[in-house]
Amino acid sequence: MNTETIQIYYHSKEIEKLTYIDGKSDWIDLRAAEDVVMKAGEFRMISLGVSLRLPDGYEAIVAPRSSTFRNFGIIQVNSIGVIDESYGKDSTDDLWMYPVVAMRDTEIHVNDRIAQFRILQHQPRIRFEEVGERKGQARGGFGSSGIQ
Repeated sequence: MNTETIQIYYHSKEIEKLTYIDGKSDWIDLRAAEDVVMKAGEFRMISLGVSLRLPDGYEAIVAPRSSTFRNFGIIQVNSIGVIDESYGKDSTDDLWMYPVVAMRDTEIHVNDRIAQFRILQHQPRIRFEEVGERKGQARGGFGSSGIQ
């Protein structure tokens, strides 16, 4: 497996350094770099305290941790975030932020794990080829794979 080196600037000395999630996953936790108090329905961009310079041809996918809603009652407003390699390429002022809305009154403290990310290579260029209708066996429609 190849190892890429990524330049990182920490805007806060209080947050823990980035690491893989407990050695169990190739996702990396992101932490709040500020104390936040939110009322239900309030929107906020929460500082994640880091700027990264991604290698050319790569992008970061930012998503909530599975426990974020349960623990803090916040939802990432854009479902996932995509940060391409042009963000942070030339300036550490390109601070990673986490856009959320509070579904209940909540408090988030510095170093609370609120999001996660992974880095992916850009997908290859795709050419779409239009075809005629296909009449094979359908799976049953979107969401039809069942619950087991």
